[in-house]
Amino acid sequence: MEHRRLGRLGHLSSVLIYGAAALGEVSQDVADTSVQEALDGGINHFDVAASYGEAELRLGPWMPEIRDRIFLGSKTQERGEEAAWAEINASLERLQTDRLDLLQLHSIGDRAELDLATGPDGALHAAVRAQEEGLVRAVGITGHGPQAAATHLEALHRHPFATVLTPLSPVLWRDEAFRSDYTDLVAEVQRQDAGLMTIKTVSRRNWPDPDRKDHATWYEPFTDAGRIRSAVSWVLAHEEITGLATAGDVRLLAATLEAERDRIAVVDAEKLLERDDAYSSPFLDMPI
Repeated sequence: MEHRRLGRLGHLSSVLIYGAAALGEVSQDVADTSVQEALDGGINHFDVAASYGEAELRLGPWMPEIRDRIFLGSKTQERGEEAAWAEINASLERLQTDRLDLLQLHSIGDRAELDLATGPDGALHAAVRAQEEGLVRAVGITGHGPQAAATHLEALHRHPFATVLTPLSPVLWRDEAFRSDYTDLVAEVQRQDAGLMTIKTVSRRNWPDPDRKDHATWYEPFTDAGRIRSAVSWVLAHEEITGLATAGDVRLLAATLEAERDRIAVVDAEKLLERDDAYSSPFLDMPI
């Protein structure tokens, strides 16, 4: 497993970040198998959130064994200071730990959400308080949607977030506006020496029929090894990315691990993905 420096935090994170959204609706036995698979595959960075169903509870029993061996990030989706403070402390309790390496303001994909979280009584104040009190080492920001990159650039102008988690994929890159916003974000991330992580790598499109989903992800993912390898290879060819979060379904982890180990050239990845006429942005019809 390749490792990359997580910006000024200095942590050498595995380029695959365990996306613990996959644990939100599974049993402890299934969760245990998946976490062990991730550890065996060389993943040392785990990403979870209070809003991911039972995910924090599923990771909690592992902390006495692995806490000192992993980089642990969680998130709050609350926008108010008091509610976010309560959620941060609840996350620590569920995760059975006294500290997080990273606390992220979650799902901030447009200016309105950013204004709420960074306002006078916003969640950012709770995150900074948690940092000052030693509950979290660093504060980051996440979000998805077509405005995410531009929103995260504005966020970095308002606060020196240590990390940014923003979407990137070959199909998103084809959009000129998205590409321009993302390029501007990268420049500021590098200027501040923040860590840049990404999500939605293996998304294929929105579900054609949301009532007939066969994976836990809110978007339809790639499921064949070739396209997963192509998408992972393409994203990791972007050297500014410190890591990509694995998809929110435990059944996709093995193929993603294999894809990281056996990457292909960008030109080959793009050719394969271009053959899929259904490949499109997952942000065309996002769930509320």
